[in-house]
Amino acid sequence: MSGQPNTRLSDLFGLAGWSKGELARLVNRQAAAMGHPQLATDTSRVRRWIDMGEIPRDPVPRVLAALFTERLGRVVTIEDLGLVRHGRPGKRQGRGSVEHPDGVPWTPERTAAVLTEFTGMDLMLNRRGLVGAGAALTAGSVLSSAMHDWLHTDPALKDDAPVIDNPLHADPAGYERYEAAPIGSQEVEELERSVEVFRAWDAARGGGLQRKAVVGQLNEVGGMLSYRHSDHLQRRLWGVAADLAVLAGWMSHDVGLEATAQKYFVIAAHAAREGGDRPRAGEALSRAARQLVHLGKPDEALDLMKLAQSGSGDQVLPRTKAMLYTVEAWAHASMGKGQAMRRTLGQAEDLFVSDRTDEALPSWMSTFKEEDLYGMQALSYRTLAEHDPSVARHSQHYAEKALALRVDGRQRSKIFDYLSMASACFIDGDPEQGDRYARDALKAMGTNSSHRTWDRLGQMYELTGAYADHPKIRELREEIKLALPKGTVKNKGDIASA
Repeated sequence: MSGQPNTRLSDLFGLAGWSKGELARLVNRQAAAMGHPQLATDTSRVRRWIDMGEIPRDPVPRVLAALFTERLGRVVTIEDLGLVRHGRPGKRQGRGSVEHPDGVPWTPERTAAVLTEFTGMDLMLNRRGLVGAGAALTAGSVLSSAMHDWLHTDPALKDDAPVIDNPLHADPAGYERYEAAPIGSQEVEELERSVEVFRAWDAARGGGLQRKAVVGQLNEVGGMLSYRHSDHLQRRLWGVAADLAVLAGWMSHDVGLEATAQKYFVIAAHAAREGGDRPRAGEALSRAARQLVHLGKPDEALDLMKLAQSGSGDQVLPRTKAMLYTVEAWAHASMGKGQAMRRTLGQAEDLFVSDRTDEALPSWMSTFKEEDLYGMQALSYRTLAEHDPSVARHSQHYAEKALALRVDGRQRSKIFDYLSMASACFIDGDPEQGDRYARDALKAMGTNSSHRTWDRLGQMYELTGAYADHPKIRELREEIKLALPKGTVKNKGDIASA
């Protein structure tokens, strides 16, 4: 007991709207349903948790996490509640502090535990049809500061899995966990192939339809990491965990679960580093940076990109560096910094061209092709055009090059290219061409579940306002209203949220 109030638990308790007596009764009822009928919590004990910082014994923290998750409609972990037991000061890293309240970076055993706990809670929400909204994103500068030193050092990968303070070895409370067994190389190969299937589906259809399957697979891998494997297999398992966590994060971002997405990106960075793949850890953090740019926080994205680039290590391939630079360029464009954007895009193009085509790329880089470089260039110039309309034609140029190469079934990327092209045309004063590409985007969006495409469509809709008197554009605007989710468009015809 710290003697100090648990502000994290107090804040969430306030959001939940329970009384202390009501929460005590819910804990007892939930625990009994989960196989712990002996648990007897009362109002005074709840008061000690909140007001005195007392941390209850297992399984209470996990019961509380399940209750708050269901009540608030978003994933709430034991760490979110401030109920992680801390070691003696200075003894271990990654247990949380005033400076880094989320407890990052984590030790290897905590990474496996957080992975399994978080995915279990996410699956529980998915089953009950709740929405992971309302949680706050951690600022990019906070993540960068917390993880800088840790990412720049090599992990001491252990052959055996963690057994100390590991909630994976406790009975699940409030969520199910796949009971994994030790596995061999064949099973790992099957997991690696499943990642490719999920990745292709996400690129083609968006993250909404397969997110639950990816989260479930990641939950299973977390269970596997609790068993003893050879060093080689353990590294490959961490690699699978990193790939699945990135996919889970990207799919979550794709459907608007932003805080959930960020948590998965952080989990992915930890898993990649534990597997000895620092470039993959950097790429995972770059996803979180892209998310921040999309959400209108480019300055925080730049803070995170500094860590992603410096933490990727010396073995990072030119193409990976090029991809990282395109994210940085988009952030500069969002801030209206044209010179910095052009310089960074130039570096990205030089690195991409210098990449040796005969050198095998890691699977997670296989989707960053020439058309993706062009697509990011188009997006960056289209974004900068809102500050400097004269660059809109550069966006059209790169979008056209990207679209000419989009033949591999990655429909979502093609939609983004259509929207970049259409938006650039409207900014450049060419509504006829803008209408053409906007309709291509609308047609392609029919089979896609990506909310991000709706966001970009909403941004493009705003640009059509200058041409609302044109009959074709007026018709287009009505079609966009029908295509966007209900409530996105205000009565006056403006976008309410984009």
